[in-house]
Amino acid sequence: MTAVSDLPDDLRQRAEFVHSKLGFTPNVMLALGHRPDEARAFFAYHDALMEAEEGLSKAEREMIVVATSAANQCPYCIVAHGAILRIRSGDPLLADQIAANWRTAPVSERQLAMLRFAVKLARTPEEIEEADYQPLYQEGFTDDEIWEIGAITAFFAMSNRLAHLGHMMANPEFHMLGRMPRKR
Repeated sequence: MTAVSDLPDDLRQRAEFVHSKLGFTPNVMLALGHRPDEARAFFAYHDALMEAEEGLSKAEREMIVVATSAANQCPYCIVAHGAILRIRSGDPLLADQIAANWRTAPVSERQLAMLRFAVKLARTPEEIEEADYQPLYQEGFTDDEIWEIGAITAFFAMSNRLAHLGHMMANPEFHMLGRMPRKR
């Protein structure tokens, strides 16, 4: 992994900003740092997908990441995005429930349809057929939201594989984020 001090200025500033918010630098930032152009593209697409204000909720986006990363057996993304899901949903148990078995997690019927589609796309994309879209339409998803589900699933399929390739381990700090309610 690349040291923060060895990152190009823009990536170093991003890492320092994230560190100031979290109290640590996520290992993914350091693992991708040896290929700066790819790291920039990765983080730009990540932000476009995960930080958009319209469409799916930010918690729903994280649900997709946790469920598909569990299906792809990617510990880094399960743990890191599980922490983000705990924070964005305000539920300290939901990420673990989705990672263990998204089919029985306490989510809405709409979210269950979303996860069913995302996991199928992640694991057997060649089997996606027109009938797979119908439950999404029945739950009120728009074509743009279905695209979001697919784009997030595809991006994290790549991310999962890069994490496996780089033997990335989640920072220990991720394990506790969002487990206890915040004091107000």
